Amino acid sequence: MKRETFVWLLTALLGLTLAFGNAVTPGDANAAPAFAKGADISWVPGMEAQGYKWKDKNGVQRDIIDILKQDYQINSVRIRVFVNPSNDYGNGYMNKERAADLALRAKNAGLSVMLTLHYSDSWADPGKQTKPAAWRNYTFQQLMDAVWNWTRDVMTTMQSRGVTPDWVQIGNETNNGMLWEDGKASVNMRNYAWLINTGNNAVKSISSSTKTIVHLSNGYDNSLYVWNIGGLISNGATFDIIGMSLYPSASDWQTKVNQTISNANDLISRYGKSIMISEIGMDYNQPAAAKSFITDIKTKIRNLPGGKGLGVFYWEPQATPGYNGGYNKGAWQSDMKPTIALEGFLN
Repeated sequence: MKRETFVWLLTALLGLTLAFGNAVTPGDANAAPAFAKGADISWVPGMEAQGYKWKDKNGVQRDIIDILKQDYQINSVRIRVFVNPSNDYGNGYMNKERAADLALRAKNAGLSVMLTLHYSDSWADPGKQTKPAAWRNYTFQQLMDAVWNWTRDVMTTMQSRGVTPDWVQIGNETNNGMLWEDGKASVNMRNYAWLINTGNNAVKSISSSTKTIVHLSNGYDNSLYVWNIGGLISNGATFDIIGMSLYPSASDWQTKVNQTISNANDLISRYGKSIMISEIGMDYNQPAAAKSFITDIKTKIRNLPGGKGLGVFYWEPQATPGYNGGYNKGAWQSDMKPTIALEGFLN
């Protein structure tokens, strides 16, 4: 038996031992909502440090988390975590401590928490999955060890604040795998699967009740999902939920939603896994279309067969036009009052 295979098996067995032995009990995580209506709020602390103050639709200045919860029925938040991010706090670079502080703030407001582990020092997405600088020269076994140790470190940092996440994404938009080049799916699907397994087992070793997510972009692209998710499963990867991003335009959102629902139904049929829409967004200057889009995808995901549709998260709705170098898919205006977009979450 090759050494890396032996160590991988040992790691997997250790994960299972911890998950059923020393881990917290399934009741330790906050009870996840039956259907998550969520917002990624990772930019909030940085925006506050820059002096941003949000208003509700009546022009009353209030805490942004309170507005999201009370005015738009948001019951969950999504928070990203980088390994060794830049000190540029204003741009929302969340290390494990800042992420844990924000998670506690959300928990204290009565909200459930999803973590997005980027396994990078900066943004990981379909076009870039760059290893953290400190991991750059690691062997593949050292890389798996680093994923194991850092994932557990993030989880224990959360628990030190009294937060047990309901969901943890093992990577972000890993369309072609993660931690390139070692974990590039088109080059070595097995390595990608082993990295996902290592992250999954690390999460479960701290909280057996926390659900893990593999998250890809372009939720309408069935061939991408069958190749990626199917490849993971055929290589022995273990995880709980398939996550999707969807960023349509005001003119094609209906078509893209229908394609995404068709894809979700196919994936449920093939793999039996639940579906989470981890990210959506639309241009702030198309608020009526955005509201209709949110209403439609929320309703259709909620109605997936067998209760397999778990929720929908809007990405950084509190962002104002052009924030952080040109992001224009938030749901607040430059006058710090919201558009009508998030009203799509209302029952």
